[in-house]
Amino acid sequence: MKKLNLLLLITSLFATTTFAQTEDNQQSFAHLPTPDKNEKVATFAGGCFWALSEGISELKGVDKVISGFAGGNTKNPSYQEVCTKTTGHAESVQVYYNPSVISFEKLTEAFFYAHDPTTVDRQGPDEGPDYRSVAFYRTPAEKAIIMSVIAKVNATHHYTDKIVTQVQPYTILYPAEIYHQGYFKTHMDNYYITHVSMPKVMKLRKTMHDELKSEYK
Repeated sequence: MKKLNLLLLITSLFATTTFAQTEDNQQSFAHLPTPDKNEKVATFAGGCFWALSEGISELKGVDKVISGFAGGNTKNPSYQEVCTKTTGHAESVQVYYNPSVISFEKLTEAFFYAHDPTTVDRQGPDEGPDYRSVAFYRTPAEKAIIMSVIAKVNATHHYTDKIVTQVQPYTILYPAEIYHQGYFKTHMDNYYITHVSMPKVMKLRKTMHDELKSEYK
C-alpha cells in the first residue's frame, strides 16, 4: 500500500510538472456558458477536477460541467499558476443542471460522495490548497441546504471522520484550459485516471446509482 501511494504521489507530481509545461497551443481557455432558462448553476471543489467533473456529469439532470478555478484572488489564472499554490484558487467544477430533474440538495449530496470531504487540503496523492474541498453557495437557502447535507452525511457515518469541507459564498469561477474539459473520457489510458480518478467515479456511481443517467448504470 505504501509503495502504491508513493507511486501515485510521483505520478501526481509528474502530471503537475507536465501540464505546467504545456505548449502554448494548448493554453486556450474554455468558455463559461450562460445558463439556459431552465437551468441552474452550482459550484463545487473536490480535489482534481478530472474526476469530479466526470462523476457529476453522469447524474440525471446535469446538462454540462465546466472545470475551472474558484475561491481565490488571482484573475484568470492558468493551470500552471494554480499549481504554484499561490493563487488561493481550488480546482472546481461549474455544474449546469435542470432543477426539475435533480435538486440542489441531491446534487450537493452527490458532491460529498464524489470525493473525500474529511481531509484538509488533500485528496489522495494530491496535496495543497488547490485540492481543498469547498461547497459554494449563491443564496442563503443554498447555504442552509449544504449545512443540512453535511449533517446528514455525518450522521450516516459514511466516513469515519467528520466532514471538513469549506462552505463559502460563490463569487466567480474562471474556466480552465480547454484540454482539461472532459479529460477523464479522453485519457482513459492515463495512469492517474485509472488509479486515482476512476475509483472516485466508481464510488459515486455506487452511492448515487438511482440518480445516474441510464448509460452509467
